Amino acid sequence: MSDKSLELIEQQVTDFIRRIVLTEKHRDSLDRSAYILLRQLSSYGPAGVKALAADLHLDISTISRQAAALVEKSYVEKVPNPEDRRAYFYQITELGSKELEENKQRRYQRLAGVLEEWSEEEKEKFGLLLQKYNQTVNRTMNLK
Repeated sequence: MSDKSLELIEQQVTDFIRRIVLTEKHRDSLDRSAYILLRQLSSYGPAGVKALAADLHLDISTISRQAAALVEKSYVEKVPNPEDRRAYFYQITELGSKELEENKQRRYQRLAGVLEEWSEEEKEKFGLLLQKYNQTVNRTMNLK
C-alpha cells in the first residue's frame, strides 16, 4: 500500500471518528459508553463485570462505573448469578431497551439523512468495507 493511500485512509478515519463523536454529543440522550454497554447487554444477554470488560476491552473499574450509572437510571439491573449467588450479572431493563431502541432509531435517521444522496449500492459497499476493516482489526489484534 502506498504512503498516499495510507495518508488518505488515516485522514478520513480521523475525520469520520470526529464527526461521529460530534453528532453523538449533540443529538443523543445516551453517551457513547452507555450506548455501547446497553447494546452489548441487549445483543448478548446478562453478563458480569469481568465478562463485559473482556468483551469490550475495557478495565473492570470502567465497566463498574459505567454500569453503576446505568443502574441509577434504571436502564440496567443487577441480577444474581445462578452459579454463584455471591456474584451478579448486569441485565438490561425494559426502560433500558426502550432508551437503546430510541437512540438507535435516531442514529439510523441521521445516517439515512447523511447518506440520502448515495445509491443503495454505495451504501452497501461502504458498510461492507467498514465491516471488513473491523474484522481485520479484530483479527490482527486478537479482539472479539
